[in-house]
Amino acid sequence: MTTAVDLGTLGYNNYGAYLREKYNGQKVYKVIVDGGFTCPNRDGSKGFGGCTYCNVDSFTPEPSRKNPSLKEQLILGRERAVNGYKAEKFIIYFQPNTNTYAPTHYLKLMYDEALSVFPDEVVGLAIGTRPDCIDAEKIALLESYTDKYHVDLEMGMESIYNETLTQINRGCSHEEFVAAVELLKDSKLDLCVHTIFGFPWETREMMRQYIHEINRFPQIKFVKFHHLHIVEGSIMGVKYKRDPFPLFSLEEYTDLLCELIPLLRPDIVIQRLFGISDWDLLIAPNWGLKKSAIQSYMNKEIERRGIIQGSAYVA
Repeated sequence: MTTAVDLGTLGYNNYGAYLREKYNGQKVYKVIVDGGFTCPNRDGSKGFGGCTYCNVDSFTPEPSRKNPSLKEQLILGRERAVNGYKAEKFIIYFQPNTNTYAPTHYLKLMYDEALSVFPDEVVGLAIGTRPDCIDAEKIALLESYTDKYHVDLEMGMESIYNETLTQINRGCSHEEFVAAVELLKDSKLDLCVHTIFGFPWETREMMRQYIHEINRFPQIKFVKFHHLHIVEGSIMGVKYKRDPFPLFSLEEYTDLLCELIPLLRPDIVIQRLFGISDWDLLIAPNWGLKKSAIQSYMNKEIERRGIIQGSAYVA
């Protein structure tokens, strides 16, 4: 049984509306920082080369890549958010690589440093990680911040199929994802799950099953949906250039979203419908539109079709 939510005019429970309601209409913006972490399937602990689709630079803002100091990154990120988006409050987002992949005492020093830069303006902390880099001690550390901050733990599920996870050199299984989610069953943290749709060997029906898997965990509060895109500097990028494979067009991917959103539990907040890299790194698919235009197209199509989140959800 889920609680009814006001989906607003978009037909889905979107992150922008969620933040406006939570923070009384204030403009809240995520500031991305690079903490200099790596991943266990990059440093040899589990493998080398990372996930085959991944080039960390493709989702890290250029200032974060160029400035080693957390303070510098945050000051510049705050400045861009205030000047470009009139932001009033901020969520500090440790995004690149695996941001719990270090001893707990080191993580505390880094999180504390970031939260100290402009403390009166920060309302939240978001930590991107992998299922195999979460344990009870690190959960307890993150929970220690929840008295003052809204804390999101963002975890990559990517696919629910171990065959896919093996092909993309993920370095962990879906069973490890489930085990990590179970650790968060009674946690104070807000869990956000990240998925990628469009691996060429997965069928549309296989992708629909992602949603049913997400729905069965009440501790999942947020989701981020991404389509598979190919970027420079990734293993998959090299393979794609040698032997291109089918990728979603904008119309095809939007059509898939229109199938998935009605299946999604209505209380889950959708933080993102798609992901896109910088133009200089993107190989394919190039939809020829800026991020805002892509979002507008998707929202208009969702509205035109009368799509309502949870309308086909079965508990």
